[in-house]
Amino acid sequence: MSVLEEAPFRFPEAPARADLVAKYFRGLGDPIRVRILELLREQGELSVGVLVEQLGESQPKVSNHLVCLRWCGFVEARREHRMVYNRISGGRVSAMLDLALALLADNEEHGA
Repeated sequence: MSVLEEAPFRFPEAPARADLVAKYFRGLGDPIRVRILELLREQGELSVGVLVEQLGESQPKVSNHLVCLRWCGFVEARREHRMVYNRISGGRVSAMLDLALALLADNEEHGA
């Protein structure tokens, strides 16, 4: 099975580069996913249970968002016995969040 077939969202039959980039950034298109990234960035590795508690969302919903974030490469998971711990997958993800916040601040009048 290819990466495109495993994607948590649909792709055209023969996706163009623009299709792939747009779908990739959809990973940041949900406030819960952005909040997950912020929590992981602030607190380091967290289990799904801790994320559920801190977000106030259901376990299936948080797990589905984590699948999307892992598929996009924003989050990595590490299994320790029965527990799975999630973390930001690297400095570039944190840098991307910083850039998004800076762009938002630069365009504050448009976001209001």
